Amino acid sequence: MTATDPSQFSFNNLLADWLADRMTTPQIQPILEQRWLSYPWRTDAQPIANSPKPIGAVAQTIQAQLDQFRSLAPKLHSFCQDSLGWQTFPLDLMWDLWLPLANRLVSWQRAVGHPLIQGLIGGQGTGKTTLAQILSYILEQQGLQVCRLSIDDLYKTYADRQQLQQTDPRFRWRGPPGTHDVSLGLTVLEQLRQGNASVPIAIPRFDKSLHHGAGDRIDPEWITGADIVLFEGWFVGVRPIDPIAFETAPPPICSEADRAFAREVNTRLQAYLPLWEKLDRLILLYPVDYRFSQQWRQQAEQNMIASGKSGMSDAEIREFVEYFWKSLHPELFIAPMRHQSNQVDLVIEINADHDLDRIYCPAA
Repeated sequence: MTATDPSQFSFNNLLADWLADRMTTPQIQPILEQRWLSYPWRTDAQPIANSPKPIGAVAQTIQAQLDQFRSLAPKLHSFCQDSLGWQTFPLDLMWDLWLPLANRLVSWQRAVGHPLIQGLIGGQGTGKTTLAQILSYILEQQGLQVCRLSIDDLYKTYADRQQLQQTDPRFRWRGPPGTHDVSLGLTVLEQLRQGNASVPIAIPRFDKSLHHGAGDRIDPEWITGADIVLFEGWFVGVRPIDPIAFETAPPPICSEADRAFAREVNTRLQAYLPLWEKLDRLILLYPVDYRFSQQWRQQAEQNMIASGKSGMSDAEIREFVEYFWKSLHPELFIAPMRHQSNQVDLVIEINADHDLDRIYCPAA
């Protein structure tokens, strides 16, 4: 994911020049202030205000972020190279998204007065796991303890999923509601929220490579607590909808069998609501066209095959991705969340090139 607009490339260079002391802070200050006022970071702890902060307050905020930026940029650059394998480093994205979002999480954590359970929802290929890794690194550099937990870590055991598949063959792949241990998730999130540093917490972990790709649980990771929990997944925070919507559902929900499966998954989603109630906030990573997920999955598989690893064919990818769309169709379940301030706190829209399209808070 990289931030773009007509002047984005020069903005990236501007930040590089400032870091290299080829430009001074007074030279770039007006540009940064103008840019800041166009983003939802204009307030410290609340959603977008009707009017921007006074210029003097913006200048102070900009200076604080510049100090942060100079301190963290070299370290974060190395992290992205070493841990994520990035060849280039988007300074513009660090400025526009990563730093202000990390600071927003800190302010949210202070406001709730207990460990923050931050939900992060995004479909396949949206970059939610990468974003969680980067935010974790930034927050840990500020001295905070961060726990990353994926909905995938809550999958039922291989044996339990095999039993589910025998009972209902429609659940042939892991992923949809019904394939997770919700009670395990509730226990873990409640323990994290309590924040008792004297009691170690077992964070479940899942290895997707086991059982020829079917995956299974592995030994948990033990931690002593966290200031911020980043809980991410492709349907974290998604709520059941009126079943009548499936009568006119978009493709690939086409047959009566498809509609019956969608209704079953919708019913099973009800069991996840207590888990979503543990969330303090929810951020939505939203592709401007949900069908990008298929394109991104094909690119990922092609890269794996090019590197000598095994991967799915285009036909297999299409069937796999459409299985998820049949279970929780993005147009029915995800798209409406962009406009529901009682469900989502921040929306980050992404275009076909994984570029940052826009950031906004749903209208109240």
